[in-house]
Amino acid sequence: MDIVLPITLTSAAAAALINIWLAARIGQLRLATKTVHGDDAGGPLSRRMRAQLNFVENTAFVLILIAAIELAGNGGLWLSITAGVYMLARVAHGIGMDGEGPTLLRKIGVIVTFGTQLFLAGYAVGITLAVI
Repeated sequence: MDIVLPITLTSAAAAALINIWLAARIGQLRLATKTVHGDDAGGPLSRRMRAQLNFVENTAFVLILIAAIELAGNGGLWLSITAGVYMLARVAHGIGMDGEGPTLLRKIGVIVTFGTQLFLAGYAVGITLAVI
């Protein structure tokens, strides 16, 4: 049996695992601070919550672009590497959000996130223009 979208499936699985990890980190801090509802008004819990939400907000677009490019028959090793680098950068961002201010890991996460989206979006447009 051939897998139709192997890069997309692998990327989605990685994204799900990262999302669970980010959620678990929030839960750990909730337990430690006995914060059942809400956040801590900009403190460590708020930063972890934002890290997870930021991950979800951005990763949806990346996964859609990966799937579309793969469906267009333009996947390959480069797309796998791009997806892997993106996921590693999102882990870096999550860890970087633990610090106050713009930490190096957070900056790396942001730069790679925006760079990946721009690159994949441009590539997708290029595929379309090549067909027109």
